[in-house]
Amino acid sequence: MATQSHYDWRRDKDGLGVWEHRGKVAVAGVGHSPVHRRWDGVSMDKTLGAYTILACQKAMDEAGVTPDRIDGIVCCDSHIAGASGGSASQWAPRPYFDPPYNTEYGLTLINAAWLIKEMNLTNVKYAPSNVPNISEMVGLASQAVGDGMCNTCLMIYPTGNLEGRYRRGGENADDYARGARQWTVPWGNHGGNDFINIFPHNQYCLKYGGHHDDLAPFVINQHRNGLLTPWGFNASNGIPQLTAEAYVNSRYILNPLRIWDCDRPVNASAAYLFTTAERARDMKQPPVYVLNHSQHNFKQRTTQPDLDEIEAWTDRAAKRMYEGAGLGPADVDIFNPYDGYATMAQFFLEGFQWHGVKRGDAFAFYADDIRVEGPHPLCSSGGNLGNGRTRTAMYTDSIEQLRGTAGKRQVTVRAETALAAFTTPSSGGWIMFGKYPS
Repeated sequence: MATQSHYDWRRDKDGLGVWEHRGKVAVAGVGHSPVHRRWDGVSMDKTLGAYTILACQKAMDEAGVTPDRIDGIVCCDSHIAGASGGSASQWAPRPYFDPPYNTEYGLTLINAAWLIKEMNLTNVKYAPSNVPNISEMVGLASQAVGDGMCNTCLMIYPTGNLEGRYRRGGENADDYARGARQWTVPWGNHGGNDFINIFPHNQYCLKYGGHHDDLAPFVINQHRNGLLTPWGFNASNGIPQLTAEAYVNSRYILNPLRIWDCDRPVNASAAYLFTTAERARDMKQPPVYVLNHSQHNFKQRTTQPDLDEIEAWTDRAAKRMYEGAGLGPADVDIFNPYDGYATMAQFFLEGFQWHGVKRGDAFAFYADDIRVEGPHPLCSSGGNLGNGRTRTAMYTDSIEQLRGTAGKRQVTVRAETALAAFTTPSSGGWIMFGKYPS
């Protein structure tokens, strides 16, 4: 069975030109499991394995594809809480879990081998190991189909969450910052460090004006869009709409990062069916074409990035995406950047110059009409802030907007192209979707 070893699939360099498979690969199916805060450690129908099988089945059903037609599996084998994720690796083996839920795989982790066996996917010929997270997985699946490594590929992204403090196990639970960590996390580890502790967000405010509370309209709108996403955590768990008062008075996680600037870890899984454009046209749903994908892993000068670096990185990421798709900022209708920390979004918005936004314009843009009903429907998905840390809402919404199936989130402006990403300014990837292949 093929793996991605020695497979040079990434588009992670400047000046690569238009993607050679532009419009020849399509997404034909999407499937989501329920989204819960955590797995309870008991319910077998809510394990990451059960949720992943359900998501895969939904994606195949939506496309009208049977298991025998699946010949590729691209699956992230991390539950994203990481090796330090709370009480991970303490659940199995346990006597009351019968196969296939008697090991970590099926309970708290998923890999291609487990899926192939449990779903009886007998015709899989491409199932790489050591798959990266979804920011690169969408590119890997697109490239693999385009290159003929497989024809009909399930791309699966499980996002597990267990009882215990999220990413606070292992060395993150230590009272000391040992070795090189003394230079990077002497105050303790937090994912928002890169955007707070060396204050690129504060640098932004000093350079362009404004203050942290100017993020409120964006964060509130993300929650609003999330409540319009039936499968998301907020909508399916009765979370009330966030208000401006609640946002500006919420507690700090790491000043000035507030709790509502951070996404909520959840237990869920999602699957996407990638196939050739030709095959997709004969499936149940209107195909959504892949126009480009790109990846980046930029090097920073020191232990933390500063504003100049972040702006330069997002400028380069935008240039790669637009060049590979053969499009420009004015051609992008749907823009779903990553929002895992609210303080990141303005760098993507300005770097990609969506709706003419330039450096320093983001706060004024947020204060304008960014609702899905308005002229500037930014992050129509609700992202992670509105749906939980699934890291998939950006992709699903982009696909649904182009199909015209986004329901109450359906934008009123043109919806023929979409940019989506789970990424940080320094590392990750983007994908461009199109309603039409060219």
